[in-house]
Amino acid sequence: MHFVRRCHTLPAFLACLIQITTITAQDNWPRFRGAAGLGVSSQQHIPVTWNADQPAWKVTLPAIGHSSPVIWGNHLFVTSATEGGSERFMHCLDADSGAKLWDASFKMEASRKHQKNSWASSTPATDGTIVCCLFADASELVAKAWNFAGQEAWSADLGSYESEHNLGVSAIIEDGLVIIANDQVGPSSFIALQAATGQVVWKTERTPGKTSYSTPTVAPDGAGGRQIVTVSESGGVTGLDLKTGKQHWQTPKLPMRTVASPIVLDGLAFATCGEGGNGKYFAAVRTGLDVPNDQRIAWERKTMLPYVPCLIRKNDLLFLWGDKGIMVCLEAATGNEVWSERIDGQYSGSPILIEDRIYCVTEDGIVVVLQAGRQFKELGRTPLGDDCHSTPAVANGHLYFHTFKQVIAIKSAP
Repeated sequence: MHFVRRCHTLPAFLACLIQITTITAQDNWPRFRGAAGLGVSSQQHIPVTWNADQPAWKVTLPAIGHSSPVIWGNHLFVTSATEGGSERFMHCLDADSGAKLWDASFKMEASRKHQKNSWASSTPATDGTIVCCLFADASELVAKAWNFAGQEAWSADLGSYESEHNLGVSAIIEDGLVIIANDQVGPSSFIALQAATGQVVWKTERTPGKTSYSTPTVAPDGAGGRQIVTVSESGGVTGLDLKTGKQHWQTPKLPMRTVASPIVLDGLAFATCGEGGNGKYFAAVRTGLDVPNDQRIAWERKTMLPYVPCLIRKNDLLFLWGDKGIMVCLEAATGNEVWSERIDGQYSGSPILIEDRIYCVTEDGIVVVLQAGRQFKELGRTPLGDDCHSTPAVANGHLYFHTFKQVIAIKSAP
């Protein structure tokens, strides 16, 4: 009622609505790498380092997974799976205390995977009403959704699935649509499902190629609308209309497999591809609908590139956190190198940015924090006590980690 009394006019009402939406976006972490997949948070007072007895809470899960936590309000969602993948789990924890709110499980066929993958690597997505996640075995790809009480809302069979490394891509939810990038060796497509029902809204056929593990993002199209930006070996970097799935534009195919997810800021998409644990090609791509095809690629790079870890952008700087511990800072507009440094560790998770600091976790579970600036500076390292191939999440005044066996919460300083 106080809200209604303060918003006497339509402009005032819209301003209040925008403010509420902004607060919601800041407080929640609804998909892989947070809002728009940028890996950026405005949460304050998250510590740089901490002692072993300082976590707000620590919970051991019944099985292993590499998915990132997603958070909406006091609900935290994360997945795990038994060895071989015959049973998959969706876990819902209280984001403040770690108390179990509910677990859901279901059966799938046992399947093979890459040695660095898991049978629960796809990160869930939530819109505050349902939580949805992708799961696959050697023969099928499915999307499943639950409501916040733990009841299954729907399940969608998305057809066959072919991949030598098992599943890695995550679904996202935008404007009431569950968006699924199904770029694989077999029949490929982009699919939009109604978040409330799981019914197909649109489906766009794609050219098969090397299976992609890259999660798409949604960004402005430069003409007042919104577009999905996605990457795959066979499809290159592509822009699709969010409402219809119609392809707006596409670069030439990429030379290798895509794992890292693209980020889009200020009309530029940044994307990488690679193989064998190394990034091989990087492109900055103009995303506007009116960009001529021969001007679509703004700049390229072919050395010292990440393969699995995603990128971070802060203001005019772009940070490339390499799988094998090479960190590169570039000017985002031009690709000019600002600095490059070696940092200890192997990395399969992606970095996130909190204020002016970049956090990433080594495969053996060491949280490394760097200054996000024009001069390289390592700020600290903290062991989690367990191996980790996932990306941190930050929301609700906490920094969250999903290690092989645990979920760990670090509370912001008072």
